Amino acid sequence: MPQHGLLRDALGAFPVLAVLAAVYLLPPDTSLGEVRRAGTLHVCLPPLSPPFVTGDANAPGLDVEILRALAGDLGLTLAVVAEPAMGRDFNPRGWHITRAACEVLAGGVVASPTTRSFLETSPAYAETGWGLLRLQGTAAATIGDLQGRTVGVFAPPSGLERNPLSTLLRAAQTRVTIVATAEALVAGLREKRFEAGVTEKLNADRIASREGFAVDWFPGGLPHYPVAFGLWKGDLTLKRAIADALERRTRDGTVGGILGRYLGHS
Repeated sequence: MPQHGLLRDALGAFPVLAVLAAVYLLPPDTSLGEVRRAGTLHVCLPPLSPPFVTGDANAPGLDVEILRALAGDLGLTLAVVAEPAMGRDFNPRGWHITRAACEVLAGGVVASPTTRSFLETSPAYAETGWGLLRLQGTAAATIGDLQGRTVGVFAPPSGLERNPLSTLLRAAQTRVTIVATAEALVAGLREKRFEAGVTEKLNADRIASREGFAVDWFPGGLPHYPVAFGLWKGDLTLKRAIADALERRTRDGTVGGILGRYLGHS
């Protein structure tokens, strides 16, 4: 019996030993060292996705400015790589981007379970969800306030779930008009063709600060999501360095200042 017990213990320990051996046999994570040797941090971004990427050299967008600060802290130059597929599909698996193109993916990356199944993500620097725009003085604090109204919807290619939003809009018997651009959403509100507008919350904040609209989270208890930067699975040394730099820049007010310039708040 004692011999059988020893044999059982040895066999039970074998899977653990196998896992430990496999860990030690893994190649070392050299992601940070490789980027530092190259001297450049490449970031893949959609060509245009305000307020994250604007295409304006003087105000290039939230993600561009934050990552530029983080790259500087790491002694690196930021190189932007435009990836059109990121502007057409909210699923990271549909972007067909590889490590050869960039070390970081940004442009309003929502750190959802779908994203995290494919990418590592940095700590969040903001929160998003669906936002509601309206003219000042127009009541829309609850779903009931939207009952039967005409609503313009601009759904950018972010990782926000659209089905729960559609369910609430149908339940309120709203008349929904889908628009292709933020400019069309603004025009519809200005011309009073829309009584309310719906889009991604940070973009809604940006629009409200520029146009003088009122802005809220969309009512009805829809989820909020962290906004982060994506990195490749296994690039843990680079992820830690970016996370540390992001924490420092959050503490010293840099991130809040950038958010304030684009969104009208910190």
